[in-house]
Amino acid sequence: MTQAAISSTSTGSEETLPRWDLSDLYQGPDCEALKQDIVTSTQQAEAFSKQYQSQIENLSGNDLATAIAEYETIQETLGRLGSFAYLYYAENMSDAIRAQFFQNISEALNDISTPLIFLTLELTRIEDKAMEEKLQQSTALRHYAPWIRDVRVYKPYQLSDELEKLLHEKSVTTQAWTRLFDETISHLRFPLGDDELTCTEILHLMSSKDSEKRKEAAQTLGKVLAENIRIFSTITNALAKDKAIEDKWRNLPKPISERNVSNFIEDDVVEALISSVKASYSNLSHRYYRLKAKWMDKDALDYWDRNAPLPQDTDRKIPWEEAVELVLTAYGNFSPQLRTLGEKFFDNDWIDVPPRDGKDSGAFAHPTVPSAHPYLLLNYQGKIRDVMTLAHELGHGVHQLLSAKQGGLMADTPLTLAETASVFGEQLTFRELLNRETDADKRKIIIAGKVEDMLNTVVRQVAFCEFERLVHDKRKEGEISTEELGAIWMQVQQESFGDAIRFDDNYCNFWSYIPHFVHSPFYVYSYAFGDCLVNALYAQYLEGMEGFEDKYFTMLEAGGTLHHKELLAPFDLDASDPAFWQKGLDIISGFIDELEG
Repeated sequence: MTQAAISSTSTGSEETLPRWDLSDLYQGPDCEALKQDIVTSTQQAEAFSKQYQSQIENLSGNDLATAIAEYETIQETLGRLGSFAYLYYAENMSDAIRAQFFQNISEALNDISTPLIFLTLELTRIEDKAMEEKLQQSTALRHYAPWIRDVRVYKPYQLSDELEKLLHEKSVTTQAWTRLFDETISHLRFPLGDDELTCTEILHLMSSKDSEKRKEAAQTLGKVLAENIRIFSTITNALAKDKAIEDKWRNLPKPISERNVSNFIEDDVVEALISSVKASYSNLSHRYYRLKAKWMDKDALDYWDRNAPLPQDTDRKIPWEEAVELVLTAYGNFSPQLRTLGEKFFDNDWIDVPPRDGKDSGAFAHPTVPSAHPYLLLNYQGKIRDVMTLAHELGHGVHQLLSAKQGGLMADTPLTLAETASVFGEQLTFRELLNRETDADKRKIIIAGKVEDMLNTVVRQVAFCEFERLVHDKRKEGEISTEELGAIWMQVQQESFGDAIRFDDNYCNFWSYIPHFVHSPFYVYSYAFGDCLVNALYAQYLEGMEGFEDKYFTMLEAGGTLHHKELLAPFDLDASDPAFWQKGLDIISGFIDELEG
């Protein structure tokens, strides 16, 4: 472990908490290697197009495998460029020079990749029988069979080559709306006393031990969001309309369908998940928050009390080095290999931890490219939730390391399964934290915290998904006013929390800071999918399923080569079975039962 990661004896500061080193990608935005990669990949893309365009259907199996391998090599370089540009920008989104660099690289990558679009389009036009013959002819081509299968999933929704190129080239303007959102959020400051806080810092205070501080933070958050709500409304309307136009041209049946197709999951499986969670609102979130209100001597919780520490909670700050030790120990108790993989992120400066002005306000694991390694971004402030976030993002990072063996085209995991290792890592860490605690009140606090995290992951994310569904449906009728957006938000929040949470008008703009609505429409249900899936997986682990560890690593190593049915079959699980979702939800319900007892 690096000295930077262990030198602090408190939660750390910007000077002591570890920062990542992006030099494994490029030395800097002006380095010669980066400039040369842009030139080389431009030349390679043009040569590839000249050699193969309009020829894909006529290639032998081996020649098609050669073409795909060349395409993968080009994409690897483009992925490296794009990853570096985004991570460099995420370090300080308020920096105009970094923002300009990110935009210029995005536009350059769009230009370079446009001549390559023909490959996937032509692959989808090959008849099934002819494609099967090519695969039978060539061992080399069979290596890419999962990628070819996934490319051809889009066949029913594919447009003409000219329209696909147009949409691809225009995508940089869609990305500009996303950039506007990111930069607006990173620039916002929330006055509290004598301080001007970032979005991350004001949200952090909504988990403060001090009730008045939580209330002030919530009202300040709502006030500043309200002052900027027209910008967020415009961004939301523009992106929803842009999506509606493309969905209509592609003949996609529902706004959520494009996400389901990209996740290689059936509409009815997603609907079964959402319906199961919504049917459990009263037994999960309504029941728990009524219980929490009772603990806090209230008839109902004000919304700023939803994530409040329990009265017995000492609100102890967990030093960074303690958090790292806890998570790695939890990983190691399950598997020494899992711990060894996790340690790489701390030994090699692959993680950026301290909150600071301008930095991306969330947390993520970026896979970059298989020839490099993932990077993790956190905003660590010493709460138990921050420890769980570390466990979560480290799970993503380990998953990305294991799946890298599949190569650039097949390493990415569909979003529904991309949350598996992250949520499993949280579960391991929670169990380790609970096992270390013997005091009954403190164990209650830990269990309650886990329940709240699970409700945030399952109930809240499904409510987010419902908000998106209603917004995208409403947008088909015309532009949605800020008042209507607020009303939709309040509707889904009241439904998901029931009468256990008390709202005021200030809360109606809280939808506007959620980045997933802007970055990845309908991404949010994957969190609920992952949490319920991991609950079911963990139940199999606790029951002592033979060979569980080997099966688990095989699942993570598969990347995008297998879909959910194939990945879950070795664990005797089936996501198309409604009982599968109930099994996951029963874990949450069981914890609430325990707390009630």
